[in-house]
Amino acid sequence: MTSQTPPVLPAVEQADAIIQMRGIVKTFKNAAGEFTVLKGIDLTLQRGEFVSIVGKSGSGKSTLLNMLTGIDHPTSGQVVVDNVDIYAMTESERSLWRGRNLGIVFQFFQLLPMLSLLENVMLPMDYVNMYAFDERPQRAMELLELVGLEKQAHKLPLAVSTGQQQSAAIARALSTNAPILVADEPTGNLDSRAAGHIIDLFDELAQRGKTIVMVTHDPSMTRRTSRTIIISDGELVDETIAKALPLLSHRLMRELSRKVEHRTVPPNQTIIQRKQPVDKFFMIASGQVEVVLEGRKADDTIIARLGPGEFFGEIELTRGGKSIASVRVTPEGPVELLALSRDDFNWLMNVSPLTSEAMTRIIQSRLEENRTSDRRKRRRWFR
Repeated sequence: MTSQTPPVLPAVEQADAIIQMRGIVKTFKNAAGEFTVLKGIDLTLQRGEFVSIVGKSGSGKSTLLNMLTGIDHPTSGQVVVDNVDIYAMTESERSLWRGRNLGIVFQFFQLLPMLSLLENVMLPMDYVNMYAFDERPQRAMELLELVGLEKQAHKLPLAVSTGQQQSAAIARALSTNAPILVADEPTGNLDSRAAGHIIDLFDELAQRGKTIVMVTHDPSMTRRTSRTIIISDGELVDETIAKALPLLSHRLMRELSRKVEHRTVPPNQTIIQRKQPVDKFFMIASGQVEVVLEGRKADDTIIARLGPGEFFGEIELTRGGKSIASVRVTPEGPVELLALSRDDFNWLMNVSPLTSEAMTRIIQSRLEENRTSDRRKRRRWFR
């Protein structure tokens, strides 16, 4: 093993970013030809985030994790973890770096069958020479207690259930107190109670500053994470679209990601003017907007404030006519928007009946809210 220090890159653009994947492409070759699994992935994860990655089987989830952990090499692109380009290291350097910086929970456990659960948990400490030799058993036992396995500590993996093996693998991933925990289906072999306990543990670790990246098929697990990333056919779905229009299929989300226009609007600027035509559907990526009924002598009524993952413009595009209210950026702005043309919005309503039905219900609710606010405002004007 060489003693070279891993290369350090210039500071990343975002101070709290701990993981950056830039233009990651992964192509596999076999006798049948080439197959591209990842198609130019750009992804930034912040320190202390609890992130779930979802997608259908074969979408590229596990391959994405392998790029992140340095287990496999990208065909092209760069992976930067805590300002270190992990693919600029040698294999031996990367292996040692991985032991100190990543805790990995594999989908199929990867416990050594000839070692007890306690010894399996101690193994990463031995490999990276972390903690005093006589401290390691006590720390390993504390981690097994954390996942409810203290009574099975001295058993071999095959002597316990698959769920207990998974819990032991999670304890092992925590053994070096690495800043990043990467888990591939960590609750897939656990009952609901044990799974809930593990997610509670992950949530607590994230609150303490550890970054958790979890692949899962379980929708109930994604509701517990701070961020959900969807991968579809080797491409990432725009997260704003996924939040705003969750009833779309992943394929349609991916297709819509290519149709939207990204806009940045400064504070206090009006995006939609009341009684003017509307030709765009807007989804909010960041920042906030106010939906406003403008009154006499600047006596405005703010009907609602909309934030990330919410949308506006759907009433006018669906019902026709001019805008029933103004929409402007809050003074705290700016706001980042995704804009969809009228034609593409109509296409979306046609190809996704579920989204169209949900949109109809939202429109009815918003129209009633607007009528109520308008009646209250008129009463104030004529008092």
